[in-house]
Amino acid sequence: MAQNILVIHYSQSGQLTEILQNFCKPFSDSTIEWVKVEPEKPFPFPWTTATFFNAMPETVLEKPVPIKPLQFAREQYDLIIFGYQPWFLSPSLPASAILQDETFRKIMNGTNIVSVLGCRNMWINAQEAVKTQIASAGGKLIGNVPLIDKTSNLISVVTILHWMLTGQKTKKWGIFPKPGVSDEDIQNVSQFGALLKEKLNTGQEAQFQQELVARGGVVIPVSILFIESRAKMLFRIWANLITKKTAKGGNRKFWVNFFKYYLIFALFIVSPIVLTIYHIFVRPFKGQHIKRELAYYRGTQLR
Repeated sequence: MAQNILVIHYSQSGQLTEILQNFCKPFSDSTIEWVKVEPEKPFPFPWTTATFFNAMPETVLEKPVPIKPLQFAREQYDLIIFGYQPWFLSPSLPASAILQDETFRKIMNGTNIVSVLGCRNMWINAQEAVKTQIASAGGKLIGNVPLIDKTSNLISVVTILHWMLTGQKTKKWGIFPKPGVSDEDIQNVSQFGALLKEKLNTGQEAQFQQELVARGGVVIPVSILFIESRAKMLFRIWANLITKKTAKGGNRKFWVNFFKYYLIFALFIVSPIVLTIYHIFVRPFKGQHIKRELAYYRGTQLR
């Protein structure tokens, strides 16, 4: 049974904090220590377009931003719940900062860890980075609970931009769905917290992820699996290009804007065409490969 639980996270809009509060409802408040991370230079919310896209290179390259010193009541915990959100298919800049903080890395060593995400719909590349950081610190990832926006990919792009740029989690023009993780899913995540508590109490924490998946707690649309398998490589190319151009005295704003327009074109023009071709000509012949990939990404182990 987990007697001492550390919940650590960064939340810009407050959605992730709400998710974690509901996830932790089955646990006694007296067993939980909450650490909310704050960057030394806060990220704005709502975002501006320029600030959002300017964060891309360092996010993709996992260069941590300075954060205020982390304070922990203990040197070791029975369980760590790490909450984070992906930015640009990578852990957010504050999330990378947490994972690379030397004090926190010592605390992770030998400790059971569960990651909890709140995101649009793409998280598998970010989670691979989180897995790698946890493993390198000696932590034991026993679970991953991703909560996503379940609307279609292109609609969720429109709604998330509305939320990010206005700060309002409302229906754009009164016709689009509300952005982000649904209120129902945020409320219902407590059932997965109860499952985790049950597994910890019975010494079956190694079975938590398997049962979480069986209960439908890890959703990965096949189209998103296909997009993520290719997009992260392209993001790295752009991140390295912008970094190198800036280092040589290039105009960072120009290259960041170039990436912005490339991404918009890729999302709304290229992506639908490529996905249509994939679903007609490729997916029918890749059934077993897709099953293996889905099984892997739903789990907690590194390849």
